[in-house]
Amino acid sequence: MVVHRALPAPEGFDARFSALWRRYAYRIADDVAQRDPLHRADVLWHRRALDVAAMSASCATLLGEHDFAAFCRPREGATTIRELQRLTWERTPAGLAVAHVRADAFCHSMVRALVGACLAVGEGRRPVHWPAQVLAGGRRDPAVAVAPARGLTLEEVAYPDDHELAARAAQARRVRRLPGDDSQEPG
Repeated sequence: MVVHRALPAPEGFDARFSALWRRYAYRIADDVAQRDPLHRADVLWHRRALDVAAMSASCATLLGEHDFAAFCRPREGATTIRELQRLTWERTPAGLAVAHVRADAFCHSMVRALVGACLAVGEGRRPVHWPAQVLAGGRRDPAVAVAPARGLTLEEVAYPDDHELAARAAQARRVRRLPGDDSQEPG
């Protein structure tokens, strides 16, 4: 990381709660020829070939606002409702499998659990619709392996204009409920 400049934060700024969305990439080398020792800290070396098209297809039904409790490590007092705005997989020209993930917020281990579910699909151990079944289950599923941190990179965080920072932070701190679900417990 290189710091180019530092300024006082605007009034109402909260690095975590003022964010509109965060974007991550998860990089995987699933071919021995792609393993670059210079990138071993930011690319997961995976032993099995992956079907990136199946992995991407498995993500389509996960998009939108849902309760992602099945893909999160629970934290007392925290909601697991998030808006997943993007989850796609691509094969780069260099041959890496890369997930692009963007959401308004993420629960603890959520991206790595989503990647873990996609890996099971990409290896052919689970059908394409399996991540949607896990999501619908509503509880942490022990069948979902959390992918290692190696491979995960935070790439961008978007913030509103300075005069909207405090309002965005207040909105992000509210306890979320899914539309039409009055029975949901806070947290």
